Amino acid sequence: MKRWAGFLVVVFLLAAATARAETVCLIKVEGVIGPATASYVSRAVDEAASQDAQCLIIQLDTPGGLLESTKVIVQKFLASTVPTVVYVAPQGAQAASAGCFITLAADVAAMAPATAIGAAHPVEIGGGEIDKTMKEKLENFYGSYIESIAVKRKRNAEWARSSVRESAATTAEKALQLKVIDLIASDREDLLKKLDGREVNNRKLKTAAATVVEIPMSLRERVFQAIAHPQMMLVLTLIVMYGIIGELSSPGAILPGVAGVIALVLLLYLATALPMNAAGLVLLGVAIALFLIDAFAPTHGVLTAGGIVAFFLGALMLFDRSNPYLRLSLAWVVPATVVTALFFIFVVGAGLRAQRMPVKVGAETMRGKVVTALTPIDGRGGKVFIEGEYWQAVSDVPVEQGQRVEIVEMQGLTLKVKPKTT
Repeated sequence: MKRWAGFLVVVFLLAAATARAETVCLIKVEGVIGPATASYVSRAVDEAASQDAQCLIIQLDTPGGLLESTKVIVQKFLASTVPTVVYVAPQGAQAASAGCFITLAADVAAMAPATAIGAAHPVEIGGGEIDKTMKEKLENFYGSYIESIAVKRKRNAEWARSSVRESAATTAEKALQLKVIDLIASDREDLLKKLDGREVNNRKLKTAAATVVEIPMSLRERVFQAIAHPQMMLVLTLIVMYGIIGELSSPGAILPGVAGVIALVLLLYLATALPMNAAGLVLLGVAIALFLIDAFAPTHGVLTAGGIVAFFLGALMLFDRSNPYLRLSLAWVVPATVVTALFFIFVVGAGLRAQRMPVKVGAETMRGKVVTALTPIDGRGGKVFIEGEYWQAVSDVPVEQGQRVEIVEMQGLTLKVKPKTT
C-alpha cells in the first residue's frame, strides 16, 4: 500500500510539473531612448530572470535616443541569463538609430510587417563644430561597436556597419533576407508560436502556450520619462530663477523659495542624465545679473535689453542643437525669454524699488496731504475732515473756513497745518 501511495505522489508531481504554465515577460518601449528607458529595460531583464521566464520580449518602436542609455541596454542584453527578444512592432513601427543597436543586441531580433530598421548614424557626430578627422574617428568607433554586436549575435555585420557609416535603413522583409533579423511575426501570438522550440543560449524555448506577463514602468521611471526632456529642464530652470529671486525680492514669502529649491534639486538630478552646455548656463546667469543690476541702477533699460539677449542665447545654447532629441525649439525659447523679461521688469524690479522707498506708516501717511478747513484755524485750534474722521488742527498762520491747508506734522492727536498757497 505504501508503495502505491509513493508511486501516486511521484505521478502527481510529474503531472503538476508538466502542467505548470510557462511564463514570458513583456515590456513596451516607445519613444526616445533615454535614462528612464535604460532603467526600465535593465529592471525588466532582472525581473524576468527572477521569474525564470522563458524569455523577455521587448516590443520596440523608437526614432532613436541617447547613446549612453543605448550602451547600458546593449550591455544588459549581452550579460543577460534570460533570452531577450526585441520585437519591432506594431506595424508601422521603427527601430531607428539607437533602436537599431538595441535590436541587433538581442538574442532574437524580430519585426512585424511594414516596419523599418536602420539609420544608426549617431546624430551627435553629424553636427556641431566637429572637424572632419574627429568625425571619421567617431564614425569608425560606432561602426566597429555595432559591428561587434552583430558578430556576437551572428547577424549581418557588414550591413550593421553601413547603418552607421552610410545611415543604411531597410524594411522588415529585406532585413530578414539580409540576415539582419531572425524572423517576421504578424502579431504577438504569431511571435510566440515562431519562438517556440527555438534554441537560445543552449535553452529550448517553450512559448507557444506560455502566459504573457507584462512588466509595467515603475512610478519613478514614468516620472523620470515625463520630465527628462529639454523642455521640462528649461521650465525647471525658470522655476529656479523665479523662485529664488522672488524669495530674495520678497523675503518671508516662503513658497517661491521652496518651489525654487525643489526645482533646483530636480534640475541637478536631470543634468546628470541629459548633457547641458556650460556656456548656456553661464549666459543665463549673466542675464539674471543684468536684470537685477538694472533694477538698482538708472540705466534706462540698457542692461535689461542686454539681459534679454543673453537669456535668449543661453536658452538656445543650453543643449546640443545638433541632437534632435535635445534641441529646444524657438517655440519654447521665445516665450520663455519674453516671460522672464516681463517677470524681472515688472515683478522683481517693482519689488526691489519698493524696498528702497522711504517707509510711510501711521503719522507719516498724513504728512503732505491737502484738505479743506471746516472751521477757522489759528494757534488755539480748529477742525479739518480727513479720511472719514474729524481732526483738531492748529496753525501759526490764521486760516479761514473753507480755505485749503496742507498738513505739516502730527502732534499727538492734533494736526499742525499751514495755508496751501498754490
